[in-house]
Amino acid sequence: MMTVKNALFLGLALVSLGFILTWVILARTRRTPALSDEKTSLWYHALVGLILGFFDTLGIGNFAPTTSAIKMRGSLPDEKIPGTLNVGYALPTVTQAFIYLSIIEVEVWTLVLMILAAVLGAWLGAGVVARWPRRRIQVGMGLALLGAAVLLVLAQFKVGPPEGTARTLTETTLGLALLGNFLLGALMTVGIGLYAPCLIMVSLLGMDPKAAFPIMMGSCAFLMPIGGVRFIRAGSYSLSTALTLTCTAIPGVLVAAFLVGEMDLRAVRWLVIVVVVLTAGMMLRSACTPQRNA
Repeated sequence: MMTVKNALFLGLALVSLGFILTWVILARTRRTPALSDEKTSLWYHALVGLILGFFDTLGIGNFAPTTSAIKMRGSLPDEKIPGTLNVGYALPTVTQAFIYLSIIEVEVWTLVLMILAAVLGAWLGAGVVARWPRRRIQVGMGLALLGAAVLLVLAQFKVGPPEGTARTLTETTLGLALLGNFLLGALMTVGIGLYAPCLIMVSLLGMDPKAAFPIMMGSCAFLMPIGGVRFIRAGSYSLSTALTLTCTAIPGVLVAAFLVGEMDLRAVRWLVIVVVVLTAGMMLRSACTPQRNA
C-alpha cells in the first residue's frame, strides 16, 4: 500500500516530468534569440550555477546571490531575472528535495500542507509577476533583496527563541506556518528565496531547524516547476541562462549533499549579505532612473 510520503515522491516526479515536457514543447515553438550579453556570459552563468547550487544545498539559498551576480554583470534584463531563476533552478531544487525528503523525518501532514500552501502562493504570484513591467520588477526585487538581507543578518546573530526540537506543529502554529509559506511562495516569484525565511519561521514556531530542510526544499521543488511554467508561457525568462543554471547547479547539489555534508558558512553568509544589499541598491537605483526604463 502506498504511503503518503511515497505519494509525495510520486507527485514530485510527475510535476517534474510535466515541467520538463512543457518547457521543451514551449521552448521549441517559441524560440527567441539570446541577447549578446547572454551569449558572452554563458561560462559566467555556468560558474554561478555550479557554485550557488552547492551553497543552496547547504541552506544559504541561491536566489539573492544569483540576482546579485547577474545584476553586477548586467547579463540579463532586470524583468527577466525572476522567471529565469524560477525556471533555471527548478530541477536542481527537485534534486535537493528527493535527497532531503529521504534522509530527514518530518510529520508527513505538516510537510504536505506546507508544500501545498507554498505552491498556491507561487501559482497566484507567478501569474501576476510575469506581466509586471520592468520598473515594478526592479522595485519589487530591490525591496525583496533588502528583506532577504535582514533575514540573513538575523540568522547570523541567531535572533529569536532557542532552537526547538519538534518535528510537527499544533493546530495554531500550523495555521501560522501555512499562511507564512503561502506568502513565501508568492515572494519566490519576485526573486526572494524561500529558504532563509522558511528556516527562521519554523524555528520561531518551535520546530527543529533541521526539519526546515525537507519543508523548504519540498515546497520549492513543487512550486518552482509549477510557477516556472507560467513564466515560460509568458516568455518572461531567458532560455539559454535558465538551461545553463539547470545543467550546472545539479552537479553542485550532488557534491554538497553527498561529499560535503556540513560546513561552517558564517563567513560565506556575511559575503552574501554585503553583495545582496549592494544589488538591492542597484535595483532600486535603476527603478528611479527614467532613462533605463524607457
